[in-house]
Amino acid sequence: VQLVESGGGLVQPGGSLRLSCAASGLTISRDSMAWFRQAPGKEREGLASIDRVRGTTYADSVKGRFTISKDDAKNTLYLQMNSLKSEDTAVYYCAADRRLWVRSPLRRDDYNYWGQGAQVTVSS
Repeated sequence: VQLVESGGGLVQPGGSLRLSCAASGLTISRDSMAWFRQAPGKEREGLASIDRVRGTTYADSVKGRFTISKDDAKNTLYLQMNSLKSEDTAVYYCAADRRLWVRSPLRRDDYNYWGQGAQVTVSS
């Protein structure tokens, strides 16, 4: 299994970015997928998840600003991030699990596969 994130970078406050996660070795149309982030000195935080049972789940910190989606034909997961704030600065990770659904969709221990991370910096 390989998950490769792309789309990170530097953006001004209030701006937007879209992260992509290209998956190989698993089928995202069937498996549980999620986005996490980790800022320096902080725990890894679950942001959004998508699976065939619950649909989408969002953390309160990003609800209304971030949107998780996937393109089954491309086997690619996305995270559209709008109205970015300085506190969104972090390394963003794509995560996956082969189960149709996981018990706690925003908990890191429920996912077995991880990408290498993409840096997102929000600064003027």
